[in-house]
Amino acid sequence: MANQNGLIQETKTEKLEVVAAKKPPVPPGGYSTISRKQLLQNLEVNSGGRINSWVDSMRASSPTQINSSTSLLDDQSSWMVHHPSALGMFGDIINASKGKQIVMFLDYDGTLSPIVEDPDRAFMSDAMRATVRKLARHFPTAIVSGRCRDKVYSFVRLAELFYAGSHGMDIKGPSKGSNYKKGDQAVLYQPASEFLPMIDEVHKALLDKTKSTPGVIVENNKFCVSVHFRCVDEKKWTELAQQVKAVLKEYPELSLSQGRMVLEIRPTIKWDKGKALEFLLESLGYTNCADVFPVYIGDDRTDEDAFNVLRERGQGFGILVSKVPKETNAAYSLQEPAEVMVFLRRLVEWKKLTLRRQFRMRRRIEELKMSLAI
Repeated sequence: MANQNGLIQETKTEKLEVVAAKKPPVPPGGYSTISRKQLLQNLEVNSGGRINSWVDSMRASSPTQINSSTSLLDDQSSWMVHHPSALGMFGDIINASKGKQIVMFLDYDGTLSPIVEDPDRAFMSDAMRATVRKLARHFPTAIVSGRCRDKVYSFVRLAELFYAGSHGMDIKGPSKGSNYKKGDQAVLYQPASEFLPMIDEVHKALLDKTKSTPGVIVENNKFCVSVHFRCVDEKKWTELAQQVKAVLKEYPELSLSQGRMVLEIRPTIKWDKGKALEFLLESLGYTNCADVFPVYIGDDRTDEDAFNVLRERGQGFGILVSKVPKETNAAYSLQEPAEVMVFLRRLVEWKKLTLRRQFRMRRRIEELKMSLAI
């Protein structure tokens, strides 16, 4: 699968396959959603679709406006029935993982750090960093982010983790301090290397094209380009959509998708966060393995690819980080990064308690053997 340099590449560019997420049961009175498939169809660069469809999709991907209506509260309660809190169901989660190796996959923005207006200031807290460090001592742990791998590493600063940047298109294993590193060389996988010059071209073109739109931030994430519109006046979204479309129509090898208040431009290859999850499990030696229990925590549409993989594998589960009802393949939910930290800490404490019990049991067995030998 890998060449002598440890770099795995796809030589044939394939059209990205979009798989619609399975819809959870809709509560009585339901809530309005636009499926991921519909969103990507609306955003098809070369479809000749109206710019209004783009803007509608941009609104649909934005955080829901919270109000105090009884209808919204009812929707929230009904949604929680199908996606209960991972904290409230912690005992059930642990019971399901017994006898299996838990492997942790964590998104970054909105999961380990709060969503902020300036993406360059999405810093994680020292308390969260300490929690993730302890987590990695007990479980193989990977950060899977749309960010450039070097950027997300500069935020996390933990060498013992696996990192999958650019939506999984740039993967590297622990450089030190991990019990799960295989051999002397870190895992390295970059399936879209041939697109690097094109991504640089598009980044520069978008910087120039969007410079007249106040608030827009164009971020080069190495294997993809992110156009953040969180700080752009909604009245300017149509103008921004036209600018992005004008650039992308020259690059049919690239596709457009959406995250939370961001447009993502990526190579049209069959690779996403779900593929990255499968690759990392394979790298850890868990291919077709029944005693592995992957847990993926994320807050964005791009994380649905990983949630879907876990659902199809019938192993582990996904946890969606969200304060509002969303269409998702995740089994459980958490409301914000603060709850993510509590969940991770509980997981670490449970593992420590389990190891202490195992140690005491082994010591009692040894003492019993010694007494019988006398």
